[in-house]
Amino acid sequence: MKYYVIAGEASGDLHGSNLLKAIKEEDEQAEFRCWGGDLMQSQGATIVKHYRDLAFMGFTEVLLNIGTIVKNIRFCKADILAFNPDVLILIDYPGFNLRIAEFAHENSIRVFYYISPQIWAWKQNRVFKIRKVVERMYVILPFEKDFYARFNVDVTFVGHPLLDAIQTFVPDSEFRQRHGITNQPIIALLPGSRKQEISKMLPEMLQSIKSLDTCIPIIAGAPSIDPAQYQEWSGGTQVKVISGETYQLLSHSQAALVTSGTATLETALFSVPEVVCYKGGQLSYWLARRLIKVKYISLVNLILDRMAVPELIQDDMNARKIEQTLSTLIQEGKERTAQLQDFSELKIKLGGPGASKRAAQDMVMRLMKS
Repeated sequence: MKYYVIAGEASGDLHGSNLLKAIKEEDEQAEFRCWGGDLMQSQGATIVKHYRDLAFMGFTEVLLNIGTIVKNIRFCKADILAFNPDVLILIDYPGFNLRIAEFAHENSIRVFYYISPQIWAWKQNRVFKIRKVVERMYVILPFEKDFYARFNVDVTFVGHPLLDAIQTFVPDSEFRQRHGITNQPIIALLPGSRKQEISKMLPEMLQSIKSLDTCIPIIAGAPSIDPAQYQEWSGGTQVKVISGETYQLLSHSQAALVTSGTATLETALFSVPEVVCYKGGQLSYWLARRLIKVKYISLVNLILDRMAVPELIQDDMNARKIEQTLSTLIQEGKERTAQLQDFSELKIKLGGPGASKRAAQDMVMRLMKS
C-alpha cells in the first residue's frame, strides 16, 4: 500500500521513522512518500520536504513566514493528489496537518493521525475538526484518551514511542574518549531545535553555569543547525557542541538544562535530573498566557500532574535562577532524589515499549479490512 506521511519537526521525524519501520513489518509492499527528515529517509521514504524548512516557532514567526506556509500547503495538496495514497498519516504538527487532513477528507483520502496535537493545552475547539476529518487518532499520553472522551471521540492509546527509541539505544562506553571529555560531571544543554528558540535559550543557559566550574557544559546540537552557529549564540564562550548524539550525551550526563518540549520527557526517561526552561518573544508569550489551558509546560509535569521538575519561564528564565535551581540537582540530595523517584513513576504511567508496533498493526489492519 501507499502511505503519505507528514512530520514537521525533529521529534516527528524520530517517531515517524519508528512507525515506518513497524509498518514495513506488517506490509512488505509499503511505499512511503513523506515530509520529514533523515531518519524517515533511512527507512526507505522519499522525502518531499525536510522538516528544517518547515519549523516556524511562535505566533509572530508564523505571521512573518505566512507566504511560505501557504505555498507549502498548496504544494502538499497537489503532491498528495499526484501520489494518490491509500492513507494519509499525520504526525503532530497541527497548524499545517489539520488543514491537510481537511483537504484529504474532502478528496476521499483516508486520514490517520499519529501523536495527537496538544489540543488539550490550547485551541480545544480543534477537537471538532478532528472528529469530522480524521478517521482514527492514535494518542501517546495517558490523559489524552480521557480528554477526547469528553468530546465523544474514541481514540486509541498506544503508549509513548520514546520508550521504543530509548529501549533500542545502546550507550557508547567510548563516548567521552571520542569527544575528548574529561571525567568531570557533564551538564547537558538542550536549547531546542529551532534557531529562534536557541538564540533565546542558549545565552542564559551558558551564563548560568559559569560558576559551576566543577562541571562540563556540552550543547546537544540539533541536526538541522550548523555547529558553528552555536558559537555565535554563545557570545564568545568556548563550549563543546555534539550534534546528532543527544541520547549518548544524556546517558553520560549528571544533570540538564532543557527547553520545554519533547526533550523534557526524553531527559526524564534517561533519569537525568533537569531544569525546564522557556523564553519566547514578548508578543508570543503574552498571547500564550491567555490561550494555554494547562498548569505546566513540561510533559513530565503534565503526565505526573504535579511540579516534579522545576520550570523557569520567561522572566524567571535568567542566569541567576537557573544556577540556583541547577546547583541543587548536581549533587546527591533531596531534590535530585525526588526527581529520580518521580521519573520511575513516569515510566510506569507511560506503559511499556511497543507504541510504534501497536499503532502500525492497527493502521494496517484497518486498511486491509476496507
